[in-house]
Amino acid sequence: MFKKYLLTVIFICFTPFLYASQYPWWFTLEIGKQHYRNGAYGDALMAFEDARRARLEYFSRMEANFIHFLSSHDVRRLGDSLEFIEWYVDERRDEEIAGILSELYHFYPKDALEGSVKRALEEIDRLKSYPEAEFWLGETFLVEGELVLAQRQFERALTDLTLFQTPDFDLEILYRITEIHRLRGDYMEMERLAKEIIEGRSVSGLARDSLWTSGEVSGMPNPMRAAMIRIIENDGIDRFLTIYRYNNTVTEKAHRLLGFYFYSRGRYDAALEHLMFAFLIQNTILLEEVIRREFDYTHTSLENLMLMIAFRPELLAFLEETEYFKTIYYFSSSLFANHRPGPAAQLWDFLIQSNRSGEWGARARRTGTPVIESIAIIP
Repeated sequence: MFKKYLLTVIFICFTPFLYASQYPWWFTLEIGKQHYRNGAYGDALMAFEDARRARLEYFSRMEANFIHFLSSHDVRRLGDSLEFIEWYVDERRDEEIAGILSELYHFYPKDALEGSVKRALEEIDRLKSYPEAEFWLGETFLVEGELVLAQRQFERALTDLTLFQTPDFDLEILYRITEIHRLRGDYMEMERLAKEIIEGRSVSGLARDSLWTSGEVSGMPNPMRAAMIRIIENDGIDRFLTIYRYNNTVTEKAHRLLGFYFYSRGRYDAALEHLMFAFLIQNTILLEEVIRREFDYTHTSLENLMLMIAFRPELLAFLEETEYFKTIYYFSSSLFANHRPGPAAQLWDFLIQSNRSGEWGARARRTGTPVIESIAIIP
């Protein structure tokens, strides 16, 4: 809160001088974010462009100064060894080059450069790009409805993921591009990217959704997903939520999107699996939050879970954010389409009886029992 307040004060004090003098690229980016949050999108675009340009100029000067230093006769004799360069800089007390090396090591650990001057120069060159500014340019174009321009900026932001200071920020960008393809009706590309979010690996190299890919064999039914569906069919929804817990929030939205998409295409088996995962993740988050406050809580039914969150505004907001009742509606319908009427009816009855299910409860009440809808677009 204090950081946000301080930034606001700085913004108010310095905005009048923004284009009268130069600011550090990182500060100009924050100015742009303030404009964006205030709805001043034209000013935001100018600030993000200035931030991108300022960073390019900053690291270009650093590169030129470092090359000039390396080109001297004495330094050339040291070869490609960063260790010898550091020794030389220390001996000569060259504060400018020491500062350049310090700045470089801030972004790249010294070990990652493998002691090579050539690698150091390559990384300084890469630092000229500013993927975070590209991202915010994309955000601004997106909110203004410029989908083609927004997609271009988001794709530029993906070009060098190692420069992001936020872990898994690439996932955020992939979601933006996926949504743009959905809005443009490019469903094949939307499907490809949503699957990449689920099945790909994070910057750290770990699988983003290890439970989804668990036991995966090419061309064969996934044994883990088949076991989960059997539990739902034989023991019911509430037993399923007692046995399985999975709080992979980063892939929930991709599962939900693919579930709705495959349902709209009549691919009910694929819709069932993805909506099952979205449903499981959503309820795991709810259950973990309830148990965090009521450590002796034991899940018995979805109706009881709704009672436990009735006075928790943040969890009620989570229901809206994740399209909780819509997910249940199409999950139930997918179960019904895959010849599993028991658990489908259980979920349908929950929608009918819930006073929070809104449109989806009204739809369920109109038919009374699960139905398969024929729809042409993603619901």
